[in-house]
Amino acid sequence: MTWLRLAYANLILSPLTTIVNVILMALGTASIVLLLLAGTQLQATMARDAQGVDLVLGASGSPVQLILSAVYHADVPPGNIKLADTRRWAEDPRIKTAVPVSLGDSYRGFRIVGTTPEYVDLYGAKLTEGAMWNAPMQAVLGAGVAASGALSLNSVFAGAHGLVDGGHDHDEQKYRVVGVLAPTGTVIDRLVLTSLESVWVLHAIDGHDHGHDEDHGHADEHNHEQHDHEHEEQHDHGHEHEEQHDHDHEHEEQHDHDHEREEQHDHDHEHEEQHDHGHEHEEQHDHGHEEQHEHEAEHEHVNAHDRVGEDADEHNNAHKHEDDEAHKHDEHGEVDNRDAHAGELAYASYDEELEVTAMLMTYSTPLAATTLPQQINAEGALQAASPAMEISRVLQLVGVGLGALGAFAWVLVATAALSIFAALYGSLRARRGELAMLRCLGASRMELLFYLVVEGVLMTLMGIALGVLVGHVVMELVGMWLSATRGIDLTGWAWPRDETLLIVGLVVVGIVSAIIPAVQAYRTDVARTLAEG
Repeated sequence: MTWLRLAYANLILSPLTTIVNVILMALGTASIVLLLLAGTQLQATMARDAQGVDLVLGASGSPVQLILSAVYHADVPPGNIKLADTRRWAEDPRIKTAVPVSLGDSYRGFRIVGTTPEYVDLYGAKLTEGAMWNAPMQAVLGAGVAASGALSLNSVFAGAHGLVDGGHDHDEQKYRVVGVLAPTGTVIDRLVLTSLESVWVLHAIDGHDHGHDEDHGHADEHNHEQHDHEHEEQHDHGHEHEEQHDHDHEHEEQHDHDHEREEQHDHDHEHEEQHDHGHEHEEQHDHGHEEQHEHEAEHEHVNAHDRVGEDADEHNNAHKHEDDEAHKHDEHGEVDNRDAHAGELAYASYDEELEVTAMLMTYSTPLAATTLPQQINAEGALQAASPAMEISRVLQLVGVGLGALGAFAWVLVATAALSIFAALYGSLRARRGELAMLRCLGASRMELLFYLVVEGVLMTLMGIALGVLVGHVVMELVGMWLSATRGIDLTGWAWPRDETLLIVGLVVVGIVSAIIPAVQAYRTDVARTLAEG
């Protein structure tokens, strides 16, 4: 303890030199600590995020871009693919599971992912609040999204087009949060999950926003395919019906006749006359009486006109009612999913046109990895990419950069070691008298050696301690920034195994830097030094 106190007191006598040496060692140490923390956590995060995904099926383009967008949600996707095109591969016996994902929208930087409940199972996520979605326009939050305070259970929100802030809001259809997932430490924590139908409905409305009349006109045409020509004429008569009061009167009389035919056995005079007209129409058709035929044709035209008027009224009333209800729901912050269901039903007839961003697949046998990706890529219609292979390439590229930074950090460490050596060696000549006096007071050569080594190690340890502290604090601040802006979870509260080896190595560097001056002190000739002094 005496030699330790003496070494510390000697360092205080030269504060500027000591501070410079400590700062140099701290800079090198902090740089290496940052690289270790970032590299270790990024590798672990990538491994967790890709767990359960053996192959990604997507649009042709960059395989790295496909993996980063579909698995890690850190890039824009290369494009969409037809859902029908993926069925062949999803049903292949070499595939165990196939989970579709559809991207395109976000909310305050959190990506909205259309998928199936199997996506949650890929990461072993469990609900902590609420339930899973069971209808379009329902959403389930990842733990990170809920923790941010942006959304909570039962929140109603509108997604924004695009994967970054600033996109056009889909105010015509809003999501309702029905569940919150527990933390998993994976990419699912920073996602908003919904059904595939929600994405299809939203983008159908956004891509075909031509008004409700056109949509309903298409529905009427679909329901009355056998009367296409009659439908066009009746649609025009429907507009005339709203303008002509005498036609409305005829419509009411005919409507009464129809109810009387169905509900009453005792027909009134007007119904009997109409019934007779029907028989006269059949007889006159056989005998070719033109006058009665014209009368019957006119009568049928009136009936058709009235039916269309009635259909148009019902259709307009229903449409108006839906708009009123939707408006009321919007005023109260509620979500009306009837349009979403209508969009889902409309898409059911066009299954071949449905698109997804990618399909996340797992193998049923390890042998599939040797044949399936090559087979898919050989056909050229779709692209198959392996997360393990592509991320290995990414890490190699990143590793080059990390290696360069690591080399620079070790240069700083070497500079600090040389500085410690220079400080001790430079002070040795000035302290020769002090060392000779210590020898006279009974200190052995080995004790003088230990004294100089302890002094060098003390400077090294102070630099290491400061560097480790700075490295972890900076990593925590950087992690908070990346989590808020890029969704990348890094923390300074981790302790990689290699960091312990780093500290041991740096202590050895400090000992080596002090050993040469210490050996010089060991060889001090007390008599000659005192004579010269």
